[in-house]
Amino acid sequence: MSDTLMDYDEAVRRYDPVIGLEVHVELGTATKMFDAAPNAFGGEPNSRVTPTSVGLPGALPVVNKRGVEYAIRIGLALGCKIAESCRFARKNYFYPDLAKDFQTSQSDEPIAFDGALEVELEDGALFTVPIERAHMEEDAGKNTHIGGADGRIEGASHSLVDYNRAGVPLVEIVSRPIIGAGARAPEVAAAYVRSLRDIFRALGVSEARMERGNVRADVNVSLREGPDAPLGTRTETKNVNTFRGIDAVIRYEISRQAAILASGGQVLQETRHGQADGTTRAGRVKSDADDYRYFPEPDLVPVAPSREWVEEIRAALPELPAAKRRRLKAEWDLSDTEMRDVVNAGALELIEATALAGTTGQAARKWWMGELARAAKEQEIALEELAVTPAQVAELQGLVDSGRLTDKLARQVLTGVLAGEGDPEAVASARGLEVVSDESALAAAIDEALAAQPDVADKIRGGKVQAAGAIVGAVMRATKGQADARRVRELIMERVQG
Repeated sequence: MSDTLMDYDEAVRRYDPVIGLEVHVELGTATKMFDAAPNAFGGEPNSRVTPTSVGLPGALPVVNKRGVEYAIRIGLALGCKIAESCRFARKNYFYPDLAKDFQTSQSDEPIAFDGALEVELEDGALFTVPIERAHMEEDAGKNTHIGGADGRIEGASHSLVDYNRAGVPLVEIVSRPIIGAGARAPEVAAAYVRSLRDIFRALGVSEARMERGNVRADVNVSLREGPDAPLGTRTETKNVNTFRGIDAVIRYEISRQAAILASGGQVLQETRHGQADGTTRAGRVKSDADDYRYFPEPDLVPVAPSREWVEEIRAALPELPAAKRRRLKAEWDLSDTEMRDVVNAGALELIEATALAGTTGQAARKWWMGELARAAKEQEIALEELAVTPAQVAELQGLVDSGRLTDKLARQVLTGVLAGEGDPEAVASARGLEVVSDESALAAAIDEALAAQPDVADKIRGGKVQAAGAIVGAVMRATKGQADARRVRELIMERVQG
């Protein structure tokens, strides 16, 4: 049965939405969080496991130091305080894909706490998301349900469990209630998770590929009568791993909950599951922390990072995405709108790498946001998936700057590069596309064109210099577009007026 919905605009006029996000990131360590099994995506099912991964009796966990370091990096990047001592806890819950039937996590003693992240919305508005904590834990395995519709457990005849992902290091970033976003709550949430994704990549702690589940969000939504009213009952939509999905889930839940409240009903505290069409469906009644019966993990000692180590990690942090955007915007002399377009296109790193390879930011932006963006759209792929490297784009621009290619010829060369014909210089040579720079050859072509149109020279001498365009066009045709039109015009004027 489909849910009753209230129009979104009406819902946010009548109620004040409050959201919260629990964002999980899989860390890119070489091994798992508590054992030496390899941490890598995919692989034959149940091939990347140890006795600890599958919870065999007597198998004991050992903390991955690199995983702790990555968690500290994340905490520092989010402005959090780093605990002088913290410990792991057992979160007791029936997990068919965690064979020991509990998840090793952190409860009341997280590694990092009390932070905030300022995010930029599409129109340049800034919104600060308060962060309660970032804690370490392990991922579960993967269930595959056989026989049900769309891989769901409903109607399945049996289920398969792959433990390769069980024990993969996770950091979970838990926001405080995000208030004051109003109708922009979906946009704020998506921008927040996008900012986190960019930070994870900048820190080098994760590939942060959302399509692989490296980053996923549990999305909490509740409504209240107004900003001064108590918080409403929340729902939690699990494991949303696209920005569009985060936006859609929040919009749907606001509309669904508003319809329930307006009719005098009560919102049920429950987990829900996001669907491909942006809707949600009910899962189970939501458990509170007490239901998990957390208790300290007896097989692991407390983690007590020294202040010296924490400061070493802080000193080694790279430039964070927001600071980098501000710097590059100034260096490349871009407007706010131009910079937002670059970021939204996923072109920032590509343009930066192209500039570092030997050209200007403006020139690099011209190619990536112009010809290359069109090529990516035609091929229906992301910019970074195009068959061209930043170094090749810089080389192409270098050929233009040196006068060996015009912009028009460079576009033809780029087509060859994208087709796999080689680097720009090789393509230009193989296709015979370099600018005709032999001025004697150009002079001959000009003389031939003037002889064919003798009245043009008289018009130019009479002051109608725009008449030279006819000769320029003839020379460009004669050279198959491989002449520098500006130099051709100069030579025409010299010959006619000289």
